[in-house]
Amino acid sequence: MKPSISVTAAVIAGLMSLPGCTVLPRPDPPRVMDFPVPELPRQTDGAAPAMPVTLRVDTPHASEPFNGTGILAKPQPWEFRIYGGVRWRDNIPVIMRDLLAGVLRSSGSYHGVISDTNPATAQHSLITELSAFHTERPGLTAPDTTRQYDAVIELHAQLLDNRSRATLCARSFRATEPIRPEDTAVEAAVLALAAAGQALALELRDWLQACPHQP
Repeated sequence: MKPSISVTAAVIAGLMSLPGCTVLPRPDPPRVMDFPVPELPRQTDGAAPAMPVTLRVDTPHASEPFNGTGILAKPQPWEFRIYGGVRWRDNIPVIMRDLLAGVLRSSGSYHGVISDTNPATAQHSLITELSAFHTERPGLTAPDTTRQYDAVIELHAQLLDNRSRATLCARSFRATEPIRPEDTAVEAAVLALAAAGQALALELRDWLQACPHQP
């Protein structure tokens, strides 16, 4: 005698109700990616002393798709794609904020460097807007499909006096890092974005040190 459909359904429902038991396979969790803050030498004898202010590094402003956790590629001028099965450890603006804060702390350029999650008092704030954090083909207006991708990061920065709310310095930054044509794995994109981010952070550090309106 064959079991009825209702009995079979009841058995499946009972199995699914058991702790840790499911009929459908569970998808693998996404890989979580990050990139390191470069280790920079501290100020040495004869170098410019640290500026006697505390700098707050605010989380960059960003719109879609740069405010999520997806690792982005731009194969066409009108299209973004997200690498599957992988994500950043946090949203992209937080990744960029932590990189900038880490580079500025390592450089010893300021008496103190904090992020906007820290309630401590700071005399200056670094306000930024992120407009690119992805890989793309060079020359997207007429893309050459034979060329490799580049990692691209674009950031507009303002140094703000927290007491007067005046802008002390402002500048836009763009950093790129080529990806070899044979490197199609997501790891190559992550490493290239890390290199571009570090180059941009170091350029921004030098710009802050040269800002004429700082003490």
